[in-house]
Amino acid sequence: MTPVDRHHPEFRAAARHFDRHIGRRRFLTVTGAAAALAFSVGLPAAGSASAAELDGKRIADDPFTLGVASGDPLPGSVLLWTRLAPRPFEPDSGLPPERVSVFWELAHDERFTRIVRRGRATAHPEFQHTVHVEVDHLDSDRAYFYRFRAGDWISPVGRTRTAPAEHARPAGLTLAAVSCQAYHDGYFTAYRHLAEEDLDVVFHLGDYLYEYAVTATGGARAYTDRRLPAVFNRETLTLEDYRLRYALYKSDPDLRAAHAAHPFVVTWDDHETENNYAGDIPENDVPPEEFLLRRAAAYRAYWENQPLRAPQRPEGPDMRLYRRLRFGQLAQFDILDTRQYRSNQAYGDGWQVPGPESEDPARTMTGETQERWLLDGWRASRATWNVVPQQVVFSERRNVPTAAFKLSMDSWDGYPASRRRILDGAAAAGVDNLMVLTGDVHVGYGLDIKADFRDPASRTVGTEIVATSVSSGKDGSDRPANYGDLTAANPHLKFYNGRRGYVTVELGPDRARADFRTVAAVTTPGAPVTTAASLVTEAGNPGLTPA
Repeated sequence: MTPVDRHHPEFRAAARHFDRHIGRRRFLTVTGAAAALAFSVGLPAAGSASAAELDGKRIADDPFTLGVASGDPLPGSVLLWTRLAPRPFEPDSGLPPERVSVFWELAHDERFTRIVRRGRATAHPEFQHTVHVEVDHLDSDRAYFYRFRAGDWISPVGRTRTAPAEHARPAGLTLAAVSCQAYHDGYFTAYRHLAEEDLDVVFHLGDYLYEYAVTATGGARAYTDRRLPAVFNRETLTLEDYRLRYALYKSDPDLRAAHAAHPFVVTWDDHETENNYAGDIPENDVPPEEFLLRRAAAYRAYWENQPLRAPQRPEGPDMRLYRRLRFGQLAQFDILDTRQYRSNQAYGDGWQVPGPESEDPARTMTGETQERWLLDGWRASRATWNVVPQQVVFSERRNVPTAAFKLSMDSWDGYPASRRRILDGAAAAGVDNLMVLTGDVHVGYGLDIKADFRDPASRTVGTEIVATSVSSGKDGSDRPANYGDLTAANPHLKFYNGRRGYVTVELGPDRARADFRTVAAVTTPGAPVTTAASLVTEAGNPGLTPA
């Protein structure tokens, strides 16, 4: 059996029908496919609501092996997540295909002596027994504690918080940005330190998991005390593959600790599906239906396993992940998806000399609809800081300080007309304090966003903070091999470090401060965290300077 033959046959037939007759965007609404894999936009597939319900008391082993999480904080609402998985490394997670009642509690205190809300949710087998609970009518700008119960089992306790009220003017907000956590490249040590930080929210900027095979010894983790099942030693293609891979990643205790400590706001990049895909165009030459089967499976598993609200639930190979969060009058966050709607990479991808193909005005990184949504949101914004959490490097990044420079065709450098429209839109909207949060490149950068990157003396119109990887790229180094070329070629690059870690950003009414937090090693566990650099930018005076 070839890898692509692992897809459900009804689903494959629907995909072929879609590709020939329906069009790229809606093939999973075909009845046979939706019934086969429950890729519906509402409740699970018809009939499941009346299926047998498993008595939680019959669950013999701890079902909360993958922890708890919260996400997308609103002024009066939090989103709570968990997944029941007594045996997470098995395709069925150790549960029969039956519904399970899960009870949840939200409290003011960690010991749950002051309960605020409680209720019951259903863990559907069609959703791999994941639970998404939206708790409303809460106080704004307040911390809460939460937990779940299934049968006699009680989950770990999580801590979350709501956003400030719409018209509030909070004195400050502290966020963290993380990205790129290849399990096979090392330990998630950075997350253990992140869990201990005093934060309001964490933004995950993509590559939450990788599609590549993980060996029995965990790749660079080089386990000697365990062996991982063979189900991980293959590339992810099917829904079962992606679900199992999330189970592997969420089995990591440091990642679970970070999720339990802080609410997360997530967006994907490429590896949650496939390396460097662009819209409906895969990295490799496979039939369109094959990639759309894979993309639908990846998107489905992503929603199931992340603390996302109902509007983000996918419909087949489509999922609206871009969305807007506000923290009073202090900050507006416009979370982008630069993967699902982009034009194909120019010149075959990679680092290339820019030219007519990459500079074509019709090329887009965001798609027209998302681009219009972003610019409209800026025109309506009253926030001091307009922050854009997204995936790939926004600022120009020449590889050498000569006229023969190349640019990355997968980053915004491969879509300069799209970037120009974004910057022109920000200027037209009067956005004074633009901050872009970026992941993807496995290094930390601090960049000034220039009105014209071809002219180093042009006006600085914003700042870009690039979070290094949690583990991808293995240990890294303080000064990567291209440090000299990159810093000389890009005078707007104010900081560059190649270690693993994360970045914290303190937003205040008058200034923002970024602390680049790094660990010396991830191929061995337990490395301490240090601050590689601290940069500040003043409100109304964009540009990064040492703190």
